[in-house]
Amino acid sequence: MNKLPFTKKNYQRMIIGVITIFVGFAIMSMDKEPHGFGFLGLTLGPIVVLAGFIIEFFAITYSPEKENK
Repeated sequence: MNKLPFTKKNYQRMIIGVITIFVGFAIMSMDKEPHGFGFLGLTLGPIVVLAGFIIEFFAITYSPEKENK
């Protein structure tokens, strides 16, 4: 029987990554400066979105077999 490529930990980390990305976009939308040129729209929001994509990368590449060795 073939094992599924992702485990429960993978899916949990993927969900955390997606939530982080949504939070980053929400932070960018809260910026009150014209055209989003304030601190939230240009600095904090994109950093949080990038962190979400990094979490997603590690969630996809995480392999539980490496942990058991």
